Parts: sequence; C-alpha cells; structure tokens
Amino acid sequence: MSTIKEQLQALKVIPVIAIDNAEDIIPLGKVLADNGLPAAEITFRSDAAVEAIRLLRETQPNMLIGAGTVLNREQAIAAKEAGATFVVSPGFNPNTVKACQEIGIEIIPGVNNPSTIEAALEMGITTLKYFPAEASGGINMLKSLLAPYGEIDIMPTGGINTKNITDYLALPRVLACGGTWMVDKTLIEQGQWDELARLTREAVELVNS
Repeated sequence: MSTIKEQLQALKVIPVIAIDNAEDIIPLGKVLADNGLPAAEITFRSDAAVEAIRLLRETQPNMLIGAGTVLNREQAIAAKEAGATFVVSPGFNPNTVKACQEIGIEIIPGVNNPSTIEAALEMGITTLKYFPAEASGGINMLKSLLAPYGEIDIMPTGGINTKNITDYLALPRVLACGGTWMVDKTLIEQGQWDELARLTREAVELVNS
C-alpha cells in the first residue's frame, strides 16, 4: 500500500469539495473515479461533511479521501470514524495535530510562514499545506519558504486554477495542489455530472501534460 505522500504525488491534483447535500457525493465520487481522479478532500465547511465522507467511503472504498477545514479534535475524530484517510487543516493548531497523532490519522496542516513550518517540524510533520497559496504571495513566496527547509513537502491550496497549477507543480517538493474548479459547487447542486466529468478529465490531462 503506497503512502499518502506517494498517492498525492501520483495524483498531482486533489479536488477540494464543499458539499451541502451529502447524497450528491455518490454520483460525484463516481465521476471522479471514472475520469482518472480517485481522490477527494471533503471540507468541514458544511454540516454534510461527515455523512458525505461516510457515503464516499462506502461507495468508493479504494478512493483517497481527505477531510478538509478540520479545526479541532472533535472534527478529526469524526473524520476518522467516517472513513477519511487523512485530515487537512487551514492553519497549524498543535491541539488538532496532537489529536490526529493520538488517534492515528495523518494530518496535513496549513502553513504560510517560517514560524508555522518550524512549529510543524517540531511535532514531526513534514507534509504541509501552503494556504492560502495565491493570497500568501503565490509561487515566489513558496520558493522562498521552501529554500531553508529541505525536509518538507508541500500541497498548495487556495487560488489554484488551470492557469497556474502547472507552475506550482513544476516546483520541487510540491506533491500536489488542491483545487475546486473541477468540482464546482453550483455544477454539483445542479447535477451537471457530464460537465463535471469533462472538467475532471481536463484537470487530469493538464497536470500530467
């Protein structure tokens, strides 16, 4: 079984999904898996997140499933119990990191400055999320942040799109990028599965070109 880091590296892009109706994850998961992107980061920005993770794990047992926007111990536990493979947080919260380490689920915490990177390293975390990527200074800032820290790997998220993702992926130690454009919330709500399939195929082609 490959590690989460290896899976992220192979996929190159992770769909970051905000979903209000948990049942929508079933056709969406099929769209992603059938079109070359068997991964999802379901954010805790809605009350449907836990149920959506559970349904996705039931219907797509082999998918790489992350729980995003996890802010505390309770959410981390709920994510693991629902079937998430890993947890992603927007910032670096030592209590959330400790909780994940205690319950045995990998966490990719958000960082955008040297202090948070060093706090993560102190707790043994070397795979980090650069967030919010574009608003924090984009690629130039990321290059500067990576320079002193040879042991970290990064997943940029926030403002990543078809125009800039290949530039991020070209940087050494960028494993994958989080993106929302291929899982547009309005298209999900409208049940536009063919269009979502097309966007997913395009994303996969783009990151592998």
